[in-house]
Amino acid sequence: MILLAGSCLSQAQQAINLYEKNIPNSIPGKNEEKIDTSDGFIFTSKVSIPTLTIFLPDKAIATGAAVVICPGGGYGVVAFAHEGNEVAKQFVANGIAAFVVKYRLPNDKIMPNKEIGPLQDAQRAIQLVRQRAGEWGIDPKRVGLMGFSAGGHLASTAGTHFSKSYIDNPSNISLRPDFLMLIYPVISFSDNIGHIGSRDNLIGKNPSAEKIKFYSNEEQVTAQTPPTFLVHSTDDNGVKVENSLNFYSALIKNKVPAELHIYEKGGHGYGLHNNTTTEDWMANCIQWIQSNGWSKEK
Repeated sequence: MILLAGSCLSQAQQAINLYEKNIPNSIPGKNEEKIDTSDGFIFTSKVSIPTLTIFLPDKAIATGAAVVICPGGGYGVVAFAHEGNEVAKQFVANGIAAFVVKYRLPNDKIMPNKEIGPLQDAQRAIQLVRQRAGEWGIDPKRVGLMGFSAGGHLASTAGTHFSKSYIDNPSNISLRPDFLMLIYPVISFSDNIGHIGSRDNLIGKNPSAEKIKFYSNEEQVTAQTPPTFLVHSTDDNGVKVENSLNFYSALIKNKVPAELHIYEKGGHGYGLHNNTTTEDWMANCIQWIQSNGWSKEK
């Protein structure tokens, strides 16, 4: 049964700093973070202090599953509301803990190596959720990672580059998500289907061919890549649908379980609500999580 977001919600919601002490790969400076609104959406820009907002379900419905959410924004802003907090509430209503990452945005002014900053924050979020799993009522072997648009690039990067730790990890906590959910994701940085704005922001305007391949995650899939749920729209003029199609093909080639939902219409950036269809992709996502045993239906 899929529950509505307004029911059975816990009041356990708080934001914490992602790092307890020093932020790795960081240049000290003034916090210039800004909140902007555009077309009814809320965007956070110039993020230099990453946070994790925690949404915990009521214990009566908690399943032990958890999802870390990376909102989109082209690596230039973070769409923290409609691709973050609103989605988290849907998970919590279905007994799944959710954690929204406000990750650092690549900027040479605030970090020595801007291309790894967001990945460090995604890895740290996974590490922190597993470190505090007992406190938060989570099974550390049932932690998924979700990403929207450029947040989908970040999530797919974390899901294909987990063998290398870009953060201190003395306890060797696994940084591999148990499952991935990629919603109209940027996957590729290739010239033909890549989202060049995201590429420019993360790795610069003149990246090497090797760098482009490294961050084109359809080329980084292996048999160890986590099972993946994908959503995209054919008429997406922001991020070409081939991003999801090619990632899905790579998953199948490597015998990784995958589910792909392609809608005729919807465009890009709609968050929970693709108003061109009566189908609810979020309900499909939760059913996929349940059917694979990561969340036990209550």
